[in-house]
Amino acid sequence: MRSEAEMYNLFIDIANADNRILAVYMNGSRTNKNVPKDIFQDYDIVFVVKETEVFISDKDWIKKFGNILYMQYPDESVENPGDKENFYGWLMQFDDGNRIDLHVETVIHAKENILCDRLCRILLDKENILPAIPEPTDKDYHVKKPSEAQFRECINEFWWCSNNLAKGLWREEMPYVQDMANFVVRKQLEKMLSWKAGIITGFSVSTGKSAKYLYKWIGKEEYQEYLDTYFGGSTEEAWEAVFKMCNLFNSATEYVAAGLGYTYNGQEGKAAETFLKHVRNLPKDAKEVL
Repeated sequence: MRSEAEMYNLFIDIANADNRILAVYMNGSRTNKNVPKDIFQDYDIVFVVKETEVFISDKDWIKKFGNILYMQYPDESVENPGDKENFYGWLMQFDDGNRIDLHVETVIHAKENILCDRLCRILLDKENILPAIPEPTDKDYHVKKPSEAQFRECINEFWWCSNNLAKGLWREEMPYVQDMANFVVRKQLEKMLSWKAGIITGFSVSTGKSAKYLYKWIGKEEYQEYLDTYFGGSTEEAWEAVFKMCNLFNSATEYVAAGLGYTYNGQEGKAAETFLKHVRNLPKDAKEVL
């Protein structure tokens, strides 16, 4: 597997050998000092160019980066086509294990957008066309203190959508239950736990995509409780996980309420849990819900 130094040299060498490439910058996890380094980190590289079309039409130029196992052209999407004239990308997995998310970008587009991403580092600027940018920081991704309205909205969304888990489990519609649990209800739990992490750290950290870094900020036992809320295809396992989600959400909400001076009386949650318990025991031939 090519080393980080080898990869950086490769990007610079390719850029220096091509007068159509005016600058190179990098963003993503490799510019974030708070992200643990590992072998799966990709290289998010942008070549600033005079025009994109000459690179898009050349089917062979990306072979300069190595032997590609497989790849994706995100800007060729039928449903979400990109702005090819200004920004175009290739996502490439190489046979040595490295991955590059490569983009070419026009000078105008770069000047208009580079300062919008605070996780950027300029690797090369042949003609000083790019503005000076500050040291990379993930500050834009830090957990933000919620307003009381946002806090209450999160609570309501969690408990209201638990109703959907109840009916989905009673019907034994596990694909629906999985989607509702992981893409709706869990997102509120992630949010509440992230706010807890924010309080613990003075809102100075990021919990990462899908709150994957929560383990750094909440206790080991609590994080294990969170992992235990994931479930497989068994309805009984799912019911147990749902009630674990409820317990964890309640405790995290109480913590956040106390930490931010917000009110949380818990009545909505108690009513929702009562409903969940009732539906769990509701016979399959029931003629009425209540």
